[in-house]
Amino acid sequence: MSQFDRSGGVASDGDRADRIDGADAAAATPRTESRIPPAEVFAVLGNETRVEVLHALLELGGDESPVSFTDLFERVDATDSANFSYHLDQLIGHFVRRREEGYEFRAPGRKVVSSIFTGTLTERAQLGFFPAEGSCHACGGDLHAWYVDDTLSIGCTDCGAIQVSYPFPAGALDGRSTDDLLEAFHHYVRHHYCLAADGVCPECTGTVETDLVRTPDEEGQAVAVEHACQRCSYDLRSTVGLLLLDDPDVLRFHADRGVDLSSVPFWEFDWCVSDAATTVVSEDPLRVRLTVGCAGDEMRVGVDESGTVVETDGPERDAQ
Repeated sequence: MSQFDRSGGVASDGDRADRIDGADAAAATPRTESRIPPAEVFAVLGNETRVEVLHALLELGGDESPVSFTDLFERVDATDSANFSYHLDQLIGHFVRRREEGYEFRAPGRKVVSSIFTGTLTERAQLGFFPAEGSCHACGGDLHAWYVDDTLSIGCTDCGAIQVSYPFPAGALDGRSTDDLLEAFHHYVRHHYCLAADGVCPECTGTVETDLVRTPDEEGQAVAVEHACQRCSYDLRSTVGLLLLDDPDVLRFHADRGVDLSSVPFWEFDWCVSDAATTVVSEDPLRVRLTVGCAGDEMRVGVDESGTVVETDGPERDAQ
């Protein structure tokens, strides 16, 4: 099963307004907003001098303290100061902030620089099969990982089952061994799932709604979790088990048995990447129970249709 779904695209302004109107409008945070049309953003950045200005601001520490006009001008290949000033002015407001002491990044400008100069937008990479820790949830075979089309996947070469497949920036490959790469991937993906489960979009920090859904057409998966951002339409689908990676009782259950659930790659736990430990206990409303095993013990976790843990029962509870 592919552990992600990013097909939603970006919601239009009308769609976002509909979502707000459909919710409690009084609960929305009041704000003053200035928005640049997407086409205008690309037009602003579609100039070599302006990209050089952003790069120079990065090299001169513009995300830590303001940089003077003179220092920036000396780093950029501009024909004259008037031409340079014109291009710098096009960046001020949305990407760069002008202060009395000089110029510094605004968050969108720093994001653009990070995406361009770390290779997120400009590099393509591939990495052939290499071993990964853990065993296949379907057949018990050995796991291998591979990196193609900006996505890192981990699966079984014996039966073809996929443990996880998730977009991962190519810059992550730089200077890392395959073991280090998998560790970074684990933390990156785990962080995204935990953010979504907490109601925060990993892409735009908008509000995420979570629902359990029936998936009769997906082989080997009866129930899935759908996370949907109400701001940018970021969609993320997962097994129910991945909801529990940050659950306090589940973390404690593993810690009491010598397992740090935050550091061991989640694809090593069958209850995280398959439906084998998930039982449907109610159809309307949809509700499931997961049996989570560790060191020969088991705990049971009930999850309702909104992805909320509603009951926990395990050895540590029985002893109280």
